Amino acid sequence: MRLSLSVLLVTLGLCCYEAKQNVCPAPVVHLEAFTLAPKFFYEDVVQMFNPPEALVQLAMAMKTCTDQIPLAKRLKIIVTMRNLQSFLNKYF
Repeated sequence: MRLSLSVLLVTLGLCCYEAKQNVCPAPVVHLEAFTLAPKFFYEDVVQMFNPPEALVQLAMAMKTCTDQIPLAKRLKIIVTMRNLQSFLNKYF
């Protein structure tokens, strides 16, 4: 869970550099796919960003580890991420 939260915060920071803007939806879609989607769908999401092949392989290896987390805990990660997104959209 720590890794997912760290990735979320970094991607939100990189995508949302101006004040008074809504949270960039791309990291949210990426993290939802990372935590919940099957591997073949997640690979399509990763390809949207046009990364080098080595990073795609690394992401798929991380996805294999994430898929071993129980579904209930992965859903908690998604709920936390959406709450954070709502908070940031409302107050920042």
